[in-house]
Amino acid sequence: MENVIVLDHPLIQHKISLLRDKNTRTKEFRELVSEVSMLMSYEVTRSMPLKEVEIDTPLGVANANIISGKKLGVIPILRAGLGMVDGMLKLIPMAKVGHIGVYRNPETLEPVEYYCKLPEDVCEREIVVLDPMLATGGSACSAIEYLKEKGVESIKLMCLIASTDGIEKVNKNHPDVTIFCAAIDGRLNEKGYIVPGLGDAGDRLFGTK
Repeated sequence: MENVIVLDHPLIQHKISLLRDKNTRTKEFRELVSEVSMLMSYEVTRSMPLKEVEIDTPLGVANANIISGKKLGVIPILRAGLGMVDGMLKLIPMAKVGHIGVYRNPETLEPVEYYCKLPEDVCEREIVVLDPMLATGGSACSAIEYLKEKGVESIKLMCLIASTDGIEKVNKNHPDVTIFCAAIDGRLNEKGYIVPGLGDAGDRLFGTK
């Protein structure tokens, strides 16, 4: 598949296995989502440009590197994407956070937008869209399309588990967007959930059904 990077670090894979376990409780599930998101952030931000500067250390002057270029923006898709924000902000506390509300119509499985609040300088930032589960791909494509309509040019998609259907839909509609995930599952059930997946990420994050 094109434009997909599967992060196979042992710590990520171990924690994904715990997330899949139906016996993992809400508190632990929420902590694991945050931890995996933080670990994935290392790879998602790998291409951020650097510039060389001089730093005065206690013992002299050092040539060092700092991040340059566009700043980062994090856009979770409500509501499940919220669980991934804190993990990223632990590493990149200066990132601005926007929100896009999209829910999937249970009958048509098509995305329905209901909320959007973005940073004023969103077009000047490298944007990472967060959604734990890339199932049908409808919500992700809808959110990405909305960002592009606002003038955003640099977008990445970060999810925990992706389906092959979801990847194909994002590739088809947004071939310029790279997908970062920790696992790829092969199919969707009749309700549009990833199988085997990990269930409804939003319900498991917030203890709802």
